[in-house]
Amino acid sequence: MLKLDGVTKVYRIGAFGGQTMTAVDEAGFEIKPGEVVSLIGESGSGKSTIGKMVLRLLPPTSGTISIDGRDVRQMGKRDYYRKVQGVFQDPFSSYNPVFKADRVFAMIREVYFKGVPDKEWTAKIEAALDAVRLSPGAVLNKFPHQLSGGQLQRLLIARALLLDIEYLVADEIISMLDASTRIDVLNLLADLKQRGLGVLFITHDLALGNYISERTVVLHKGRIVEYGPTDAVFEQPEHAYTRKLLASVPQLHTKWEDAS
Repeated sequence: MLKLDGVTKVYRIGAFGGQTMTAVDEAGFEIKPGEVVSLIGESGSGKSTIGKMVLRLLPPTSGTISIDGRDVRQMGKRDYYRKVQGVFQDPFSSYNPVFKADRVFAMIREVYFKGVPDKEWTAKIEAALDAVRLSPGAVLNKFPHQLSGGQLQRLLIARALLLDIEYLVADEIISMLDASTRIDVLNLLADLKQRGLGVLFITHDLALGNYISERTVVLHKGRIVEYGPTDAVFEQPEHAYTRKLLASVPQLHTKWEDAS
């Protein structure tokens, strides 16, 4: 499993770095294969910082992140990224607009699959695209502006699947997509979960977390205030902050005037 144990991130701030700010304070939870864990909290709560530490884009100040009991700092980044990949909020920012979108596959090939024959590589790409419900003819050899946000997000997930990853960090991956595309991406994650992929689903949206995850982590000002099975967290929250979050979710049967 992928496990965080006492993970803390402290930033130095101020003109000369004389002050500190604790963005994440002794966070600990685990993600098992074939499981979606939602990391929920408001903006500035430390969610994305945790995601970046899991992806080794930021080093923890203290604590450990491990896979199957092995500290990830002992793993080479090449080996680590065969197991763990990330997809982020804005799909357009992940592409260079002057290159065709499927260049993201070529970059993976240069690092991990240099010796793979063209025919075998093409088959691998087609299989990855099929796994994310994309037709090769619809997305290959297209520039980013010719594709929708949902297509670009699924291309990035397909890129990760080329490496046969075990864990995916999905950081607000549907917040910039329209409603009809959101459900497609969520259902795609559910399919990947059935295939054994572990997913850290980072979101500020409680309804989405409830929809997709087996377990939920609620983060407030860098600290985990609630952690457990999603049903228990949503039906019987123990922390006041979690209850406040749940009470703030708009209800379909309630008009604004009635709620105010």
